[in-house]
Amino acid sequence: MASQRLQQVQGHLSNSYPSGLLAGETAIITGAGQGIGAEAALLFAKEGANVVVADIDANKAQEVADKIKANGGKAVAVSGDIMQIDVVNQLVTAAAELGGGKIHHIVNNAGFTWDGVIHKTTDKQWDTIMDLHTKAPFRLVKAAAPYFRVKDGENRSIVNVSSTSGIHGNAGQANYATAKMGIIGLTKTIAKEWGPQFGVRANTVAFGSVSTRLTAAKEDGAAVEINGEKIALGIPKAQSKASAGFALVPLRRSGTPYEAAASILALASPLCAYVSGHTLEVTGGAGI
Repeated sequence: MASQRLQQVQGHLSNSYPSGLLAGETAIITGAGQGIGAEAALLFAKEGANVVVADIDANKAQEVADKIKANGGKAVAVSGDIMQIDVVNQLVTAAAELGGGKIHHIVNNAGFTWDGVIHKTTDKQWDTIMDLHTKAPFRLVKAAAPYFRVKDGENRSIVNVSSTSGIHGNAGQANYATAKMGIIGLTKTIAKEWGPQFGVRANTVAFGSVSTRLTAAKEDGAAVEINGEKIALGIPKAQSKASAGFALVPLRRSGTPYEAAASILALASPLCAYVSGHTLEVTGGAGI
């Protein structure tokens, strides 16, 4: 079946709905209301996938779903806090309904940072980031297990979003770095458990500098609200100026959300039919 899918790849990249690399397949993409997640949802839909657009912001999720449907694709928006188990279950139910009883892909992209140096990081900061970046993806994968542990030969994959912070560590991000390393371990375990019998592929993308609200200036005012608490996002301008900038990035620039999303699409597609348990560093060459 994998070889048959590979034979269908040629020419699909430039096609619009409903043909494409993921034609007829169904995907859940979390954090899909903006940034990398929104671009991934649009790309998956353009390649023929039915997309569950999941985001904590109902309006943004609906905007992305509406854009997909306006272009002839199939999508449904599901809003809510991914750290709540009832929201996880809603996502799986919505995907199964949208896919006619089948789910093919999960992209665990939802996330944010809550930075602090080690000696000042609170238990709440630690627990929130760990729950968001490790427990929530685990719960979603577990809830969707009946739709992945099947032997029908269809293309199924899980793509978990990590970070170079998880590979190399990062000052001021003990919680985030630990969680993003943890998701790599979860990914490899999924690949080893669900690959042999069911052919499920699991991979991780570790992003470097990508232009999103997490890498914008903190002074711009981006924030997320969790349980009534407002968490500021971004990097302080003073800290950004003190860093090496893009001097250590061979491409000398930040990546775009579209470029980041394209790497997720590649891993989910038959183009990477023999890639599993891998962590793809998307960094513009930084770290080589």
